[in-house]
Amino acid sequence: ATLRALRRPGTAAARMEEEEDEDGGGRRAAESQAASARFVRCLYAVGFLDLFGVSMVVPLMNLHIKSLGASHTVAGIIGSLYGVMQLFSSTFVGCWSDIVGRRYSLLACILLSALGYFLLGISTTVFLFAVSRVPVGIFKHTLSISKALLSDLVSDRDRPLVMGRFNAASSVGFILGPVVGGYLAEFEGGFYQTSFICASIFLLNGGLVWMLPWSEENTGNREHYQDKGTNSFSAKANHDLHLKPATSRAVTTNSFFQAPWTQVATMLKKIKGIACSNLWDIFLVRFLMSVAILLYYSNFTLALEERFGVKPLFAGYLMSYSSALGVLAGCLLGPITRLYRHNTYRLLLHSSSFTCVLILLYASALSIWMVILSSTFLAFSTTIGRTCIIDLELTAGGNEASGTLLGVGQSVTSVGRIIAPLLSGIAQEFSPCGPPSLAVGLALVAILIMNANKQKYCSHRNGKLKNQ
Repeated sequence: ATLRALRRPGTAAARMEEEEDEDGGGRRAAESQAASARFVRCLYAVGFLDLFGVSMVVPLMNLHIKSLGASHTVAGIIGSLYGVMQLFSSTFVGCWSDIVGRRYSLLACILLSALGYFLLGISTTVFLFAVSRVPVGIFKHTLSISKALLSDLVSDRDRPLVMGRFNAASSVGFILGPVVGGYLAEFEGGFYQTSFICASIFLLNGGLVWMLPWSEENTGNREHYQDKGTNSFSAKANHDLHLKPATSRAVTTNSFFQAPWTQVATMLKKIKGIACSNLWDIFLVRFLMSVAILLYYSNFTLALEERFGVKPLFAGYLMSYSSALGVLAGCLLGPITRLYRHNTYRLLLHSSSFTCVLILLYASALSIWMVILSSTFLAFSTTIGRTCIIDLELTAGGNEASGTLLGVGQSVTSVGRIIAPLLSGIAQEFSPCGPPSLAVGLALVAILIMNANKQKYCSHRNGKLKNQ
């Protein structure tokens, strides 16, 4: 009877056991959160190294292919071929990462991109140069997969903050890379050395991804959720407050060794599900805003020279200045989203409206100071808008297919990169202000679409808040 009394709920012994269980669960939760935080910081380094290596080589590629004897037309065809490969491969590679898991897909993309830059380093003919662009064109989706992995790891509330920091880290690499590449290009055979260094950076990145604490992350989170599995409310609260496991939405690693046709069939099924969904308006907004921003930058240097008589060097400094401000904007996303109470739709609407006004200010600028003013604030609005549209895609489409959603988004942006130069050329026939004026019209259409679907976005947000 005494033993039964001691074991009865509410007794001192039972309370002590409950407190010990809670303390143990709290320690495991803290350890799991710390492991996930280390994981996220390592992914910031992956993003930095990726764009640092790429930006070392990309500015030198046109000069190199011309030195190999290629004409302007051939160089343009090879550049367009790379864009077309990116257009079709981004959706499939993103979907593939949903099926086989982030680890193996990210490693495969990094190593095959390293192969492409190694081939670029030994390209002594135009044919080898073109061949080297094939693996990079198909598999250079490391940033998209890293963003999908970040989406798996963090809560919906923290996602804009983490994505903003990841973009900021990547942008720092993009700012530093051209400086290092330009310095190395001054030496004899500098392009080949730069390409080999870029390939080595990708190999280093692959080693970093391989050494990430995947097993620690999976084990810690799995134990944590097993302990909380009996209480659905506690599990859900933990799901929101702590970092989510990377494997919660990825299939087990055995999926990597499935038959290729099985993987292809699953990929096609996932892509069909996205294509038949009601996300068309979000992707249309992304397309319109992407084209608008590309039109703004399409003839930036030439327009400044024709309108204000400034040299291309000044335009280069102004673009570097904007890039640096974009890094700052990525770091400020956390306080800004808290100011908006994590309402991504409202933040996207306001940033897009601000972008539209700033491009209009640039198109009607009467002095170079108005251009500098518009460029300063445009760096903030475009960085915030780019992060918000990704968050809105994942919120409306669900994190279960985050790789596919990000891949489709990249394909939509690639279409914009193909169309924007054509639209810019036509608009520039009328006036140097033609491309930004057209950009204002496209941005206005995007804003109208967002306003027309306001109820839909608010319902997504309310549904998310109810689950929190």
